[in-house]
Amino acid sequence: MKIDLTDTTASKINKALVQGRRAIGTPAVGMVLTLVIVTDEENAYDALKAASEASREHPSRTLVVIRRVSRSPRDRTKSRLDAEVRVGADAGTGETVVLRLYGEVVDHAQSVVLPLLLPDAPVVVWWPMGAPRDPAKDPLGALGQRRVTDSYSAEKPADELRARAESYEPGDTDLAWARITPWRSMLAAALDQVDCEVISAEVKGEEFNPSVELLAMWLADRLHVHVRRGISPGPGLTEVRMETTCGPISLHRPDGAMATLTLQGQPDRAVALKRRETSELIAEELRRLDPDDTYASALRFGVDRLGGSRASAPKTSAPAWAEESAESAPLPPLSDSASEGPASDSASPPRASDSDSTGPSSDPDSPRPSSDPDSLRPASDSASPGRASSAPALPPAPSPSGGSDAGRPSPTQMPPVRKAGTQ
Repeated sequence: MKIDLTDTTASKINKALVQGRRAIGTPAVGMVLTLVIVTDEENAYDALKAASEASREHPSRTLVVIRRVSRSPRDRTKSRLDAEVRVGADAGTGETVVLRLYGEVVDHAQSVVLPLLLPDAPVVVWWPMGAPRDPAKDPLGALGQRRVTDSYSAEKPADELRARAESYEPGDTDLAWARITPWRSMLAAALDQVDCEVISAEVKGEEFNPSVELLAMWLADRLHVHVRRGISPGPGLTEVRMETTCGPISLHRPDGAMATLTLQGQPDRAVALKRRETSELIAEELRRLDPDDTYASALRFGVDRLGGSRASAPKTSAPAWAEESAESAPLPPLSDSASEGPASDSASPPRASDSDSTGPSSDPDSPRPSSDPDSLRPASDSASPGRASSAPALPPAPSPSGGSDAGRPSPTQMPPVRKAGTQ
């Protein structure tokens, strides 16, 4: 049964729920919790479908909050609430209310949701995508005892995990953590079958899959060993390999359905590790409403402490402003005494003035040195970074006083050319 309400209030929505229960012959309320889904119009259908399937295991009242975007300034000043009430077969085993918020009421969604919560029942808030940076401090998140996010839908999952670690509060969880529950169970059972010590481990999976990082952080946090994050074509998680004192232990799932467990000295075993749907993940999260300390410990271990991941590799390059300042900074001038002898730094290449002052060049194509002091190369020219040592220099400018040396530059300032012959 569906009841559409336009420009309504929370009181009218409650009356419509009572009317719908009486119409289908179930006036009693047999739901165990309230599930609040915060999403947009694009993802509302998939989220509502997953919640409806999960309600078969957990009968609940589902409140779907959709914030509609106003297109004109006039619409932004008008507040309106539209609701769609579903009871009976259209809502699974519980009740569903789709709330569409317009105008200024978008910023006060908690005021609309609060009167619709089931009395004396836990509240779970779920963001299928676009979760706030701090779910516990969000106005809607503050209403729930459990807050569920999904870092898989984020554009940069590694950054999303860092944000979750910084803002973690008891009651926070992520669907990426629920996706690795079968993997954690299988790996724990495999380690119980051997009596050895784990030396290192490697977890492989898709590049932008936060479940791979979470599984690697869980192994590193529990085993206190170095764990490397590898990249594979997928789908999802593909392999976990642990090096132990008794030999390698491998759990490989190449197709997303069946995995192979390999233990040293034992035959290979085929185990079922099918990729689960969102409805199964939500149903798992609704089974426990207490804080997940294991998830908190793995999350706080940190993505940056994993090895092999691009997201976890520390940035060692210098900032752009440092590179620009280094390129634009002029080199310090050398004194005359420094230009007459070899440079003090043994790693710097020899200057042309050094080779001229010590003897003939070993290069047969280079010009023969002259004993005239005017032919010495200045240290400033040879030390310039952009000029090669073998490039010919420009001839000196003519002296303003004719043949007199009064206006002639000093020998260390003259380019390395031979003096022109007398005309």
